[in-house]
Amino acid sequence: MQSEDTRNLVLAVVIVLAMMIGYELLIAPRVAPRPDTRTEQSVTTGADSKTAPAVESPDMGAAPPAAPEDRAAVLSRGGRVAIKSPRLNGSLRLEGGRLDDLTLVGYRQTLDKGSPDVVLLSPSSTAAPYYADFGWQNVKGGSVPVPGATTVWQADGEVLSPGKPVTLTWDNGQGLVFSRTYTVDDNYMISVSDKVENGTGAPVSLQPYGAVNRVGIPETVKSAIVHEGFVGVFSEKLEHEGYENHKDDTLDGSIKPDRQALMTASTGGWLGITDKYWLVAFVPDQKRPFNGWFEYRNAGGRDVFRSVYTGSQAVVPAGGATSTTGHLFAGAKETKLIDAYEKEFGIVMFDRAIDWGWFYFLARPVFWLLEILKGWVGNFGLAILAITVIIKLAFFQLANKSYIAMGKMRKLAPKMAAIRERFKEDPVKQREEVMKLYQTEKVNPVAGCLPILVQIPVFIALYQVLMVSIEMRHAPFYGWVHDLSGHDPLLITNLFGLIPWQPPAFLAIGLWTAIMGVTMYVQQMLNPPPPDPIQAKVFQFLPLIFIFLFASFPVGLVIYWTWNNLLTIAQQWLIMKRHGAFDEST
Repeated sequence: MQSEDTRNLVLAVVIVLAMMIGYELLIAPRVAPRPDTRTEQSVTTGADSKTAPAVESPDMGAAPPAAPEDRAAVLSRGGRVAIKSPRLNGSLRLEGGRLDDLTLVGYRQTLDKGSPDVVLLSPSSTAAPYYADFGWQNVKGGSVPVPGATTVWQADGEVLSPGKPVTLTWDNGQGLVFSRTYTVDDNYMISVSDKVENGTGAPVSLQPYGAVNRVGIPETVKSAIVHEGFVGVFSEKLEHEGYENHKDDTLDGSIKPDRQALMTASTGGWLGITDKYWLVAFVPDQKRPFNGWFEYRNAGGRDVFRSVYTGSQAVVPAGGATSTTGHLFAGAKETKLIDAYEKEFGIVMFDRAIDWGWFYFLARPVFWLLEILKGWVGNFGLAILAITVIIKLAFFQLANKSYIAMGKMRKLAPKMAAIRERFKEDPVKQREEVMKLYQTEKVNPVAGCLPILVQIPVFIALYQVLMVSIEMRHAPFYGWVHDLSGHDPLLITNLFGLIPWQPPAFLAIGLWTAIMGVTMYVQQMLNPPPPDPIQAKVFQFLPLIFIFLFASFPVGLVIYWTWNNLLTIAQQWLIMKRHGAFDEST
């Protein structure tokens, strides 16, 4: 049987491993598929208590082409309204009135100065289609012609820009005139107002809808801590599903019937498709009910993902008109901007577009503090070092008590070894003598683990912030580190680039990662040695194991952990030295 101090040390190691590696697995259930418990597609519309009738899923249009076309060639054909704003460039396609061309001004694809801007949306005939549709559809039983994917609209302008909205119009030839006005702000919010004028002699029932469509699974981060795929808030509840998790929605390549009928009813909320840093999401009128759902099918051998909403039924009276207004966010998930939009438009829980994780209540303050520190020191890397010091100061007294306990345990190491040798054939007696020794020396073997337990939520919150906040993307440090969110580019496994070889991820050991491993080894030497010789040898390899595990981590997180280790070593050595921990056991 292991002695009490051995079990405590094992516990500490397990906790650290859980923080750094196991966390990825522990939170995976958060992105598991949602069960089909959604309500039928009936929505109360408020004071009038009308109910939105069941409707078919909005038309998905033609299947993606088997041979994708060049994006530039598709966009050069014309029939588009240009979009020009301080942060968005692109165009609207007049055929279908579709938003299918957007690039993010100022966000480059790579660190290279000549790298092009990030492409967010692309037409349906390209290699990576990603676009947003809006429109009206017939309520079940209706058959009036409504605009669709092949409808060619007429525009009253050639350029959509802040302060210069563009209105598209289409006459169905049977007395209905449809118009759609696009407005763009200085950032990433696009307002869409759809209007229907009824020139017939009878009322017409229609229903507004919007759909974010994505064909193919993009290159993802492959991490449970970073959600990518469907995302939305319904009835003040965050829902998200990964791309792979949704593939069981198909049956023989078509959408399951129950997926067409089952939806989530909500008043207030939003839904769309998200990447690690980018988001395309519909924001329906927050005071009117809507139905929303996520949808997948295989079309032409390609994966098609759709995030869809439908609004309440609108009855357009004879000789009258009706309209609806919503918003589309298409851009970078900048924390301050997301918060500002949430406040400006009253968007329910829009801040959850950024996945702050389980410890949301800690992650947001941590990010807020990092932002403030970055403003003071001018660099996110220095801000990480500063916040590490602040966290250390916050737990200073608790850590001191822990290191004092570790010092006492270290001083007891020779006596512990003597007890194990004397009673090696009698484990029960050995445990009894060890407990007597603890009582005589007034040592609490659990005290050394307490700081680790208390700091777990803080660590995970900081980990989440460093992993998901776009503010860290391409944020430079000093020396060879030009992107704190990326991997350490200076690899010791290819002799810092002297060998023309790019190691696989688990062997891409950067210089900062190696330094971190050294600090872990030094820190380990200060801790009480495990009484079990076999365990002692295993623990000696932990720093090396962590080097390989950290090889794929963002270098900003490695810098944080290295600096944290150095501060811990200094504090622990001083405290243990003051209490004579090295007098008998070094």
